Amino acid sequence: MITCKMKTRMKREMSSEKPTVWVGKKGVSENLLNEIAKQLEKNELVKVKISRSILKLEDMEDIIKKMLDGTGSALIDRRGRTVVLYKPAKKKKPL
Repeated sequence: MITCKMKTRMKREMSSEKPTVWVGKKGVSENLLNEIAKQLEKNELVKVKISRSILKLEDMEDIIKKMLDGTGSALIDRRGRTVVLYKPAKKKKPL
């Protein structure tokens, strides 16, 4: 469960970061979801920028829903065409 304080901390942390994933004309593809999942596994937080060209074809809410469903992440922040996604890292069991 993500608390309000956790969300605020994550928003502050990601505000100065540049987007690491861009959603282009092809929309939310399998490759894009794999890249987001890989970055979430490594960093827990990912900043995604959505291009204007895809917004002519799809609604912003649909694009975000596809990303959330495809990666199992949670939406932390949405500002304009930029979103921040969060997924807690899997804790590895000691051998």
